[in-house]
Amino acid sequence: MKAAIVPEAGRTPVYGDVPEPAVGPGEQLVHVSAAAVSHVVKSRASGTHYSSSGRFPFVVGVDGVGRLENGRRVYFVAPGGSMAERAAVPSAYCLPLPDELDDVTAAAIANPGMSSWAAYVERAKLKAGETVLVNGAAGSSGRLAVQIARHLGARKVIATARNVDALKEVAALGADMTVPLVEDQAALEASLKKEFAQGIDVVIDYLWGKSAERLLVAAAKAGPEAVPIRFVQIGSMSGSDIMLSSAVLRSSAITLMGSGIGSIPMERLVACVGALLEAAVPAGFKIAAKPVPLADVERAWAEDDSARRTVFTLEPDDFRSSRPEI
Repeated sequence: MKAAIVPEAGRTPVYGDVPEPAVGPGEQLVHVSAAAVSHVVKSRASGTHYSSSGRFPFVVGVDGVGRLENGRRVYFVAPGGSMAERAAVPSAYCLPLPDELDDVTAAAIANPGMSSWAAYVERAKLKAGETVLVNGAAGSSGRLAVQIARHLGARKVIATARNVDALKEVAALGADMTVPLVEDQAALEASLKKEFAQGIDVVIDYLWGKSAERLLVAAAKAGPEAVPIRFVQIGSMSGSDIMLSSAVLRSSAITLMGSGIGSIPMERLVACVGALLEAAVPAGFKIAAKPVPLADVERAWAEDDSARRTVFTLEPDDFRSSRPEI
């Protein structure tokens, strides 16, 4: 069967042939219709993600949308790779899709939306009426994090990003306040300190690096009047390491934690995706997506960016799905 294959670390996936998947006990065969590129997919393909196996070649992709042998449409998580005509998937990792949610949108929204949904629900335990700051709100994941915070009952949502124009779009998605990460260090710290002094309950961080340093320092300097903060680290688009004085944590009520594969059991991550997908249409979550035939994987892989989610599509003869224009 055809699949997108990573031949070795650092190589762009290629369109080629792989053996049919062997379906074991407790698994189902999924006829794949759509699978999206995400940061974790790219990191695994390069061999740099913390969950990478280090074994090559392999079928790229971690999740997708397809149909079971009985024709039922599902979202699935595929340990053996999702960007192939067919995938063997544990039954527990197959979720029925709402009829009103199309394949491309479901594939596009699942991974980036899950990242913040799980962080809010499983790690931060977000409560209605709290204030949330999304650090790195310009990309697909950050934009969804703003929308999901509002859906889950956040009273106020603050968004930061380096792209000033993108922040204007984020404001239209529900951010009450935007903070561009382009000011000089002192000015940025003063701006953030003011917000923390007024009370920020949860920080969702997609950037790490220097902006996370400034956030943590500003939170600590906000003083005893600031509320306790749950700082949830999700992504590292600005760098994998930070320099943090121990005094920052000793002098403040900051709880620093991560959210991702390993910090949350897989079955609960899958449950978070299920809740997200059920809410997507009623809540009106928006995500920009670009459907591309899987056969074009080499060209489209290089063109992918965080502004629009690239969704690779397949149309097996017996399991055709509609692909609306997005």
